Amino acid sequence: MQMKIGKISESVLKRSVLKEIENKNESVKSGAGVGADCAIFTCGDTFTAVCTQMAEIKTAEDVRCVMMRAAGGVACSGAQPVMATIALLLPLYIEEEDLKRHMAEADEAAKELHIQIAGGHTEVSMSAMRPCVTATVVGRADSPILPGGARPGQDVVLSKWIGLEGTVRLAARHQDELEERYPLSMIEKAVDFKQYLSIIPEAATAAKSNVSAMHDVSGGGIFAALWELAESAGVGLSVDLKKIPIKQETIEICEFFGLNPYELSSGGCLLMTADNGESLVQALEAAQIPAAVIGKITDDNDRVVINEDEKRFLERPKADEINKKM
Repeated sequence: MQMKIGKISESVLKRSVLKEIENKNESVKSGAGVGADCAIFTCGDTFTAVCTQMAEIKTAEDVRCVMMRAAGGVACSGAQPVMATIALLLPLYIEEEDLKRHMAEADEAAKELHIQIAGGHTEVSMSAMRPCVTATVVGRADSPILPGGARPGQDVVLSKWIGLEGTVRLAARHQDELEERYPLSMIEKAVDFKQYLSIIPEAATAAKSNVSAMHDVSGGGIFAALWELAESAGVGLSVDLKKIPIKQETIEICEFFGLNPYELSSGGCLLMTADNGESLVQALEAAQIPAAVIGKITDDNDRVVINEDEKRFLERPKADEINKKM
């Protein structure tokens, strides 16, 4: 069966990836699974968390986005990111100046994340059609938060706004097209959303606030993240669409390209579950992080999004909308 562009579907993941992983090690406390982007294993008296992310490099912001996603995956486990390794696979047409620019972008992200790029690999290949970057971030935790912790009756809390990463990448790649309709100031503001892409601050606050689960909202957007959050715990959820925060710039850019903002890559915001969502929102806002309670975890398998009088059931995650324009 020929596969589609983008992140593989959940059914393919289960059938052709997870099913093939048979070897186990008792040191691994959380490994590969649906909604589990971070591996956690014991290392002496502490826990180590590792997350790997990759992407084609099509804009200057893409390397930064991959770094932020990998660090975010580690932070969702309640761990503090410490270091990263970077691997670059480059086509023949790439110049050394391009390589320097990609590494400078990676180092800028590392500085913002307060981590060190400690190693990696760089290779030019005749088989590569476009440059690709892979970032692996490693962190440490005393008491990790494992996937699947959401419990019925808990509130679902979302930090910041959906669609941030997708908005940054679309605005950077398609500035000339967007300028035909929108003022340059709006496009530049959209690109500047890259300042919000780290979820480490909210993850650190949430970990101190007794959250039961955290899940970064990345590929496939908020609808995919909600499904994965519920699927990993074997629970249902009910979410109010009107309560999901979104920037007007994201709405405008998605309308321009005919994209669904709720299925657009949303690195930069974090899903959390807690017994008292309003208390968590207050803790986040005290740390100057916008947040909102958007729904509830339920004790059935229904994953429902309510929009006034309309109710829709979430489907298994689809390909990210950004693939249509990148």
